[in-house]
Amino acid sequence: MSDRPKRILQVLPKLDTGGAERVVIETAEALTASGHKTLIACENGPLMQQAMRAGADILTMPLATKSPFALRRNASRLAKVIKEQKIDLIHAHSRAPGWSAFWAARRTGIPFVTTYHGTYNEGFPLKRRYNAVMSSGDRVIAVSHFIADLIRARHGVTEERLRIIPGGVDVQKFDPAFVLGDRVARLAREWRLEVDAPTILLPGRLTAWKGQRLLISALSLLRHKDAVVVLVGDDQGRESYAQSLITQAESLGVASRLRLANHTEDMPAALMLADIVVNASTDPEGFGRTIVEAQAMGRIVIAANHGGAGETIMNGRTGFLFAPGDARDLADAIDKALDFSEAERLAWAQQARHLVQVKYAVAGMQHAILGVYGELLG
Repeated sequence: MSDRPKRILQVLPKLDTGGAERVVIETAEALTASGHKTLIACENGPLMQQAMRAGADILTMPLATKSPFALRRNASRLAKVIKEQKIDLIHAHSRAPGWSAFWAARRTGIPFVTTYHGTYNEGFPLKRRYNAVMSSGDRVIAVSHFIADLIRARHGVTEERLRIIPGGVDVQKFDPAFVLGDRVARLAREWRLEVDAPTILLPGRLTAWKGQRLLISALSLLRHKDAVVVLVGDDQGRESYAQSLITQAESLGVASRLRLANHTEDMPAALMLADIVVNASTDPEGFGRTIVEAQAMGRIVIAANHGGAGETIMNGRTGFLFAPGDARDLADAIDKALDFSEAERLAWAQQARHLVQVKYAVAGMQHAILGVYGELLG
């Protein structure tokens, strides 16, 4: 992409706090640093300011809607933007805006790229057709080998179009050497944590498939009766679900050992505060960014053995995998990790951080995505 600065348009429903949204922002950072122009079309969200700091121009559009009529209107709006802004390539990160982007790209003749971030449920016959837009790009990016296999099986995407680019983590931001003690102490006070209490952290928005109920059940089964679980994530208006977690903990006699911490901007400090980080998702995750972030911070990670987790954890060396949905297996893995000596923890921390530096540094992800753009624009 060296002949002239390119103009790349990324589309997604909303700049919310999730893995796909962070990939969009990190791609914008790479484009800006390389002298290209990046635009993001979406609805307002909490990461809006961060995207603008990355150098992106924000085009506010109602792209979260799934109405067929609205999708067509959005396609016309995007086509107009493409012409007016002289966009060279459009990159979709979600299905509803993906359809609008697909139609706009075909109408204007520019390349269309998609990133397949998740498994996308296929609960009724038309759902596969709806999902198929994410396999319709001139290049289709899979966030893990697990997702690549799913794309091949469901949609028959050829290797010519398919690219595997795992998510990345900023190994300078997520570096235990640079997380000062006052940041950790502030969170410990805010979350009412005792100094010596083992802390088990589950990062992720409060929604049932993230497995918060499963972890609370495991908490009641632990040998380490002083361990505390901290659920870090926004309920996004699901107040009844958050209350149900408290009710569950009360019924199991572990309410005093549960903290609902809401969202935090200082995730490196939150991870530094944890002894164990858990990913208990009941459905397979395409990649699982929090797993990689936790390992970058040298934490022991315990995750359900499905989806992308098996690729990002070296089982028995940087973390443990447990049987999905099995509270007893999860509890046993947590107890095993909490039994570690300081020397064992240090050895695991070094291996975990090395794994991330080698395979999952954000710079590698950014370079690979810009390489895909270059294939189509070079």
